[in-house]
Amino acid sequence: MVFGISDGGRAALFDDRRDAGRQLAHAARGYAVEDPVVLALPRGGVPVGYEVAKALGAPMDLVFVRKIGAPGHPEYGIGAVVDGDPPQVVLNDVARQLGIPAAYVEEQKRRELQEIERRRRAYLGDREPLAVKGRTVIVVDDGIATGGTVRASLRALRGAEAGRLILAVPVAAADTIESLRSEADEILCLATPEPFYAVGLYYRDFDQTSDEEVVRLLGAALRMEQT
Repeated sequence: MVFGISDGGRAALFDDRRDAGRQLAHAARGYAVEDPVVLALPRGGVPVGYEVAKALGAPMDLVFVRKIGAPGHPEYGIGAVVDGDPPQVVLNDVARQLGIPAAYVEEQKRRELQEIERRRRAYLGDREPLAVKGRTVIVVDDGIATGGTVRASLRALRGAEAGRLILAVPVAAADTIESLRSEADEILCLATPEPFYAVGLYYRDFDQTSDEEVVRLLGAALRMEQT
């Protein structure tokens, strides 16, 4: 389902990420019966995902995604590697058009997985990733503009045999949501302003989420899971 709000694209819709998460959690409450896993995209998706996980009584983990850049042009994405068991590499049409060698992709995968492992340890220590095979997985971010990172995450989770994929975001560009419909089993988006400018414009407070806040919220989510 997609709830669309047309407001000229400039009105703030959420006080901050926690407020957006609470509103999203209210809309997602029906998923509680599916015993879902909530996967948040760090860092901005974590405060949103925490509120969803808390409301649904669901465990929360992170989905780590790293861009793979074109040879000689690292800023030009040809795909992404996504953490998981096993990790998944998702290449886009540009990679195929350019005929990127498999050896290059494998080397970039190795490098980016090292960075993913460093970040996972920084955020989660020695905690093992949550299993997603056969589970309903709710992927949460604070908003979507172009959707490249989310698309790679959804494709990787599909490859990891998630049972059902739900994409849940507070705000996104309408055309991006349409382009993602084939990647998820269901999409929950609270607002699709037209015209769409940038995710941060729809928040009164869109300060960067710190590593410390990510660690704190993950710890709080783990304590909830253990009670």
